[in-house]
Amino acid sequence: MNNSLPLSSGNPATDDSFHIAFCVDDHYCRSMGATIASIIANSPGVTFTFHVFAFSLSEDNRTRFKKLETMYDLKTHIHIIDPDVFKPFAHISQFSYYSPTIFTRLLIPSTLRGLCDKVLYLDADILCVGSMAELLAMDFGGDAAIVVPDADETTRRRCAALQLASQKYFNSGVMYMHVENWMAQEITEKTIHAILENGKDYRFPDQDALNVVLEGKIQYIPRKWNFLYDLIHDLEKDKRLMRDIGEVIFIHFAGAVKPWNDWCLHASRDLFVKYQALSPWADLALDKAPRNYKEMRMYSRFLMKRGQVLDSFKWYMKYLSAR
Repeated sequence: MNNSLPLSSGNPATDDSFHIAFCVDDHYCRSMGATIASIIANSPGVTFTFHVFAFSLSEDNRTRFKKLETMYDLKTHIHIIDPDVFKPFAHISQFSYYSPTIFTRLLIPSTLRGLCDKVLYLDADILCVGSMAELLAMDFGGDAAIVVPDADETTRRRCAALQLASQKYFNSGVMYMHVENWMAQEITEKTIHAILENGKDYRFPDQDALNVVLEGKIQYIPRKWNFLYDLIHDLEKDKRLMRDIGEVIFIHFAGAVKPWNDWCLHASRDLFVKYQALSPWADLALDKAPRNYKEMRMYSRFLMKRGQVLDSFKWYMKYLSAR
């Protein structure tokens, strides 16, 4: 990996800030900004350091990310990944099935070793709506990570497919990593090996491999730390308001429809806009219309549920043309 490109002075190891890492491309920087703003807004008094791992970032997104420092008095670091880091695996034919991006989060502990002892990895389609104080106080013991159970049906199916003795399966969109424990147990190396050896049998290559390798080496915490909210579940029934999900900390919009899709006409847009407005990406508009054939097909279905038959037909024809 190339040397990380620090966007602020000072060594994060000299403070007690809470480190959070994202793995994104330019398309997800806007949503990452909303995630970061939501975290800051709901954990007053906590000092954060944010890390971005990417193969490349535009100058515009670099500038916006750096602006977080002056907006919120925190530290930011960009880590540009050299694709050559994956060359040692190129001789293995199965590697060609996967994009190197699935390995990116596995590089976080080795990159941040010496900078922090713990780091929280988050997907960039998450919004924080509660205080992280409880998470900050958690004790890892000898475990490599603290994780959150996936949905019941997903857990049942993946435990059976992967033959997990624990009958537990986590969603890797939220992973609180203990850097030294992770490194000592060689989790990255073992996970890459598992992907390369068995990846064709994995439905979610990196997540399945992490579940296999980390079995017995992790702590599970309640789902409020990674509440999976599937917007399609609501929109297929033309329910446009947020469901009552109780007291949660992280809402993870893990489905194919996102709250920055203005065309979904769901109240989750308002929550996203609230936090995007507090970020350096505040000036960017939501996605006004579906951008690919899969989104066009979903939008056509949603419109039909709303009784907008003619509009539904128009978008279905667009879907057919875009396939």
